[in-house]
Amino acid sequence: MPIFDSAALNEGVRKREVFGWAMYDFANSGYTTVVLTAVFNAYFVGVIAGNASWATLAWTSALALSSAVVMLTMPSLGALADLRAAKKRLLAFSTVGCVLATALLALTGPGDLWLAMAAIIVSNIFYSYGESLTAAFLPELARREALGRVSGWGWSFGYFGGMLTLGLSLGYVLWAQGRGIPAQQFVPVTMLITAGVYGVSSLLTFVLLKERARPQAGAMQDNGLRASLARLAQTWRRAQDYQDFVWLLICAVAYQAGIAVVIALAAVYAEQVLGFQQTQTMMLIFLVNIASAVGAFAFGYWQDRIGHRKALAVTLFGWILMTLLAVAATDATLFWVAAIVAGLCMGSSQSAGRALAGAFAPEQRLAEFFGLWTFAVRLAAIIGPMTYGLVTLLTSGNHRLAILSTGLFFVVGLLVLTRVNVPRGIAAAQAAGAAGQPA
Repeated sequence: MPIFDSAALNEGVRKREVFGWAMYDFANSGYTTVVLTAVFNAYFVGVIAGNASWATLAWTSALALSSAVVMLTMPSLGALADLRAAKKRLLAFSTVGCVLATALLALTGPGDLWLAMAAIIVSNIFYSYGESLTAAFLPELARREALGRVSGWGWSFGYFGGMLTLGLSLGYVLWAQGRGIPAQQFVPVTMLITAGVYGVSSLLTFVLLKERARPQAGAMQDNGLRASLARLAQTWRRAQDYQDFVWLLICAVAYQAGIAVVIALAAVYAEQVLGFQQTQTMMLIFLVNIASAVGAFAFGYWQDRIGHRKALAVTLFGWILMTLLAVAATDATLFWVAAIVAGLCMGSSQSAGRALAGAFAPEQRLAEFFGLWTFAVRLAAIIGPMTYGLVTLLTSGNHRLAILSTGLFFVVGLLVLTRVNVPRGIAAAQAAGAAGQPA
């Protein structure tokens, strides 16, 4: 099946526009790969905080605080985007914010704790805003029966973008290390590389992607923000009208908590339990990204064929298998297998969840519903890593038990998923769109 198949797109949507949309996933993935997972986290703990006993807590606290801000503000921001048909404008604002804050990380060095924490909090907030806003374009681009494959196009592009940014960064790091340049000089350059790739790649999105929504009644009044908050409150009050979307949010909190652990702490687990060296960890991240890209792209087609719920269930079974493999691993070989499974599940589960959220989102409230989706994902980003950290604290650093406890998140997600009725959820969203009224 050709990439960007026109049959998967809504009427009037051109292939180049979908390419522009997918390029945003390409652009922003380097931020998570380099800043949150592969480079800056270790630099923060080892150089900026000087390997202090509280260094890891400071890092996870900064991430948790940024997630909490997004969790509380994104639904209202999404509602405002719907009222004023401002998804693209707000996406541009959030992109500039993340790019500038990421570049600001280049100014941090030993002892610059508060500057580094402020920059990571701001950059992660804007990254999360952008992630939610670009997801809200998905139902405008893809036919409902093709949400899975189109979502998969974006996710697979994203992982290649992450690999590009990581590859450029690691190439520079190896060059710098070969010349005896210390980390406090070469890591800041990788932040500039990441910001540059993000900013330049995202330009295609703003050139090619269209804002199809139209301002809604009352959107241009001075109380637009107040109206958006009122709409958000109404969404919660009438959540029973969208019970399947609510169950999906609960499911997402569970399994995304497990995914958040893998993203933030897999490298820590590999080093602490299996004694991985830095080069092995970097190779591991590359492998996970490759598997994730393949999983997101190929799985998207299969997802549309078998159904969103079954597809998501398969990935959750895969995550449970990955957890068991990681716990059982006593050498690098089995852990590499676990990493491949994690990569395949990473892309496919993220894509499947986004597609299902798009299927349940009423046409006039796309950004608001994806704001609620971001609320769930950010809540998971707090719960997962903090639970892992608490388990290691209570068990005197038992990382095997901590990763085993992570598997419970996927089990809970699988159980909650059984409550989701896809035809009923889609029907509720379509009924709200047909009525032409706020949901």
